[in-house]
Amino acid sequence: MFRKLSFLVLAFVLCTLHTYGQKKIEFPSKDGIQISATLFTLHDTLPYMILCHQAGYSRGEYDETAKKFMKFQYNCLSIDLRSGDEINEVKNETAIHAREKNKGTSYLDAEQDIVAAIDYAYTKSKKKVVLVGSSYSASLVLKIAAKNDKVKAVLAFSPGEYFGKSLVLKDNIKSIPVPVFVTSSKEEAPALTKLMADVLAPIKQQFIPASKGEHGSRALWKENQNAHEYWLAVLMFMRQVK
Repeated sequence: MFRKLSFLVLAFVLCTLHTYGQKKIEFPSKDGIQISATLFTLHDTLPYMILCHQAGYSRGEYDETAKKFMKFQYNCLSIDLRSGDEINEVKNETAIHAREKNKGTSYLDAEQDIVAAIDYAYTKSKKKVVLVGSSYSASLVLKIAAKNDKVKAVLAFSPGEYFGKSLVLKDNIKSIPVPVFVTSSKEEAPALTKLMADVLAPIKQQFIPASKGEHGSRALWKENQNAHEYWLAVLMFMRQVK
């Protein structure tokens, strides 16, 4: 059985995509700040995955992995959140805009950027979105999924209690009504298990890597020699998302 699943994930990672489009776009956040994003499209009628980066990063976190997420037959929208900087030579332009306008750039300030991206994608396809978060944004997508009826499912890479006294995440995610996939490095796994203990999602899946793993969605990068085990877990989860 394991050999069969390993073959499936290998085929998934190596298979080629149909022709897709890729372009940089902008749209307004809830407070008017322009959000910079990269739009990866297979077809206008397909639903969207919203890809959200970790602290100090930009939408460049998903330059490699967005193309693999598209193999689930989703368009992808990787966004610059206002709390971030630069990764893979991609500067976080939303953070620059926010600083220029003297807007807050805390982790919680970035929540409105994700909500704006959900609305943008939903308007284009009229279909619910899958949220993908990394580190602090993984926590935000869990929080949003508990109350936003435009969310179909969540993949959260290394969520945690990153907000200090401003927010206790565990108290805000108990009633998530959609399928949830969470993962992390092996070291982070016990804390993640406790965080998710009271979540009543219809499907709740935590993947703990056999190796030491990686923090955030970097776990999916090809430079991680154990990325295949994370991709296999994601594949098995996405097969359950209807």
